[in-house]
Amino acid sequence: MNELSNLLEKTIGLTEKEWEEFSKHLIRKEYKSNTVLLEEGKTAKTLYFIESGLLRTYKNLEDKEVTTYFACDSQFITVFSSFLNQIKSLENLEVIEDSIVYELSFHNLIQLYKESSKFEKFGRILAERNHICALERSLTMQTKTARHKYLYFLENYDKKIAQRVPQHQIASFLGIAPESLSRVRKEISIS
Repeated sequence: MNELSNLLEKTIGLTEKEWEEFSKHLIRKEYKSNTVLLEEGKTAKTLYFIESGLLRTYKNLEDKEVTTYFACDSQFITVFSSFLNQIKSLENLEVIEDSIVYELSFHNLIQLYKESSKFEKFGRILAERNHICALERSLTMQTKTARHKYLYFLENYDKKIAQRVPQHQIASFLGIAPESLSRVRKEISIS
């Protein structure tokens, strides 16, 4: 929980007293790998801060899964479009490996917004970062070759994700076939 406290202190200047108030709204949970925290069609009611572990969001398309986002230690995750708008989710949220998270409900986040402008700032920063991430990913997926997509992924995502996520999930996240990813990885390791 120290990671989250430090992050909020650095990001929004949260004082010790404000942290105490904030932490009252957090619930610590442990989840096993392959646990689905949110299914398509249900509304995201929870924001997760990952103390340790690995999670992803993905969309079911016909007979395959398309990974849309990864998060690991000291990062936030939810299906943001569903969470922020309190609408049905178009994606699933799944635990990839055993994880420890802190949960903050939408209801409690709204309550915190009313109590302090710092918490509103926290919500704004989360939404802005999520929006920028989505824009950058969209641009990368539409304009780069398979090789450059993978290099961008290695440069911009936590090493833990690249090392521990199954290759087929990374390939789907990058919008390339698993065979293409294998070829790209081989080319990169040779050069």
